[in-house]
Amino acid sequence: MEKKLLELAVEIVGAQASMSKMTAEDIEQALVRVYNALHTMRLAEDQGRCILRAEPGFQASDEPVAADPLSSIQEDKVTCMECKAELRQLTANHLRIHHLTPREYKKKWGFPLKQPLSAKMLTKLRSRSAKKRGLPENLRIYLDRKRENKATSGHELPTSGPTHGKRSFHSSF
Repeated sequence: MEKKLLELAVEIVGAQASMSKMTAEDIEQALVRVYNALHTMRLAEDQGRCILRAEPGFQASDEPVAADPLSSIQEDKVTCMECKAELRQLTANHLRIHHLTPREYKKKWGFPLKQPLSAKMLTKLRSRSAKKRGLPENLRIYLDRKRENKATSGHELPTSGPTHGKRSFHSSF
């Protein structure tokens, strides 16, 4: 017995909803999209024609419907916007599966470039640990020393004056 299009759409969207968090509105929109896609495919099949691209009224999308990307970073987990995997941190190794670097991923999904791709809890834990070890103060000291060394290291141009028998850098032989 052949399944009805609505039953197929419910199965497909149900599987999608079981793998990722979806609001009732997201589920409703997904049902309509999937039903329309199935309907378009069935009509094409009945008429013996091929669907080469999305027809009017049908929205095909490579990317899953996503809410605000920043909401994917939660207190105890991060959800990959590409595959909906829930992790403590999105590593460069995981993003390599999707042929993306962390920078490309952030640009694609609209994250600020300085946004860590880790759970908020993990970010706070690392921050506390760094402060406990004195990293912020040590960084300030290092940068101050670097500025002092740069100022006193002779990056100044020599003055043009008498050389008292010494060759100047610009003198000819």
